[in-house]
Amino acid sequence: MAAQFQLVIRSGPNVGKVFPLEANEISIGRDMGNTIAINNAEVSRKHAKLTWQGAGYFIEDAGSTNGTFVNNQRISAPHALKAGDLVSLSENITMLFEATGDQNATMISSSAQVMKTVIAPTPPIPPAGLRQPPRSPAPAPAYPGQAPVGPEPTPAQPARKPAVLWLIIGLILLFLICGCVIFFVAIDQLQLWCTVFPFLFPGACP
Repeated sequence: MAAQFQLVIRSGPNVGKVFPLEANEISIGRDMGNTIAINNAEVSRKHAKLTWQGAGYFIEDAGSTNGTFVNNQRISAPHALKAGDLVSLSENITMLFEATGDQNATMISSSAQVMKTVIAPTPPIPPAGLRQPPRSPAPAPAYPGQAPVGPEPTPAQPARKPAVLWLIIGLILLFLICGCVIFFVAIDQLQLWCTVFPFLFPGACP
């Protein structure tokens, strides 16, 4: 049968290579015995199969590892192809299904599939006198439950505990010293050395 459709590689190895579809059954895979052989590790040995049914081709996956996709949708049953469909055998290998009868329609379909993005026109730059000063960035919106931002708290001054502690210790020592002085003065005045401390004067005390 004369080729009414063809597959054109759009991404992957041999970009731009054309495979005319002339048989009723066409196999696609990495094995060189396939009708369409694509030598790439992402393609299974027997990846997909095309079958002519009536007036068009149906594609189905042949149990491949990475799957077969039509227009980025993975297929799990025979799927009818129409001109302009993108057939993907993996993430990086894509082929365009084209009709060979109407070349103008084929070119329009190919351009529509290849051009994925639209570049927005650059807005005109106003004259220097009409340029507005740059605006300061708006504050970030507060989320529910967020506390209002205020000035940072001043760190609390540490309590002067060491000075008070040393004052108390000094007073205690002063009382102890005064008490000792009064005690020894009283003993001396009352001549109680031999009574209180007889061991200090073993020869002088009776």
